[in-house]
Amino acid sequence: MLVAAAVCPCPPLLVPEAAGAAPELDAARAACTDALGVLAAARPDRLVVVGAAEEAGTYAQGARGSFRGFGVDVDVTLGQGQDGPAEPVLPPSLAVAGWLLGRTGWSDAPIEGLAVARTLAPERCAQTGAELAARAERVALLVMGDGSACRTVKAPGYLDERAAPFDAEVARALGDADVAALQALDAGLADELKASGRAPWQVLAGAAAGTDLTGSLLYEDAPYGVGYLVATWS
Repeated sequence: MLVAAAVCPCPPLLVPEAAGAAPELDAARAACTDALGVLAAARPDRLVVVGAAEEAGTYAQGARGSFRGFGVDVDVTLGQGQDGPAEPVLPPSLAVAGWLLGRTGWSDAPIEGLAVARTLAPERCAQTGAELAARAERVALLVMGDGSACRTVKAPGYLDERAAPFDAEVARALGDADVAALQALDAGLADELKASGRAPWQVLAGAAAGTDLTGSLLYEDAPYGVGYLVATWS
């Protein structure tokens, strides 16, 4: 059963070394730390980290990731332990999660990682979430994903007038723990707006269906023209 969730953005720029410190993201980093505190307070039996990737995959605790592809010599693991392969295998979304977990010294529950394909259909996302929630008596999710990448003319996807309303609705849904609204997100529109969080958010909705969790929006901004959101459900 899902007992708590944290939603965090997943740009490698969250890692200070990859961003030249990027003080404009300090508030986002602090919000992510607070969100992980909510997960720890829920005392889960298992933490599942969910992030979007080009290809689906599962990753054991201790799986390695790296930011060397982004120009910095920073390696991470998905939680404590050395059970994973020696070479980095984590997709960027889960590598950022590994960095966040390492930053906070997570040791509160066993961890596993799940990369979901960016194009995974909403109904499959819901099914995946329901399966995750049934994995243990007390399951927590760390959900990694960005909003639209089309908020300004300098954004990766250039300016799209639909981007701000899309992000605003996602922010409202996450803050209200509105399962139905997340399930109703338009996958096609999310893809056009380059919103990497769509599939992970809909996995969360599937995991939370039938629960009475309440939400809290901790952070919402669009530095670099990309929507970044931090929220907790508990």
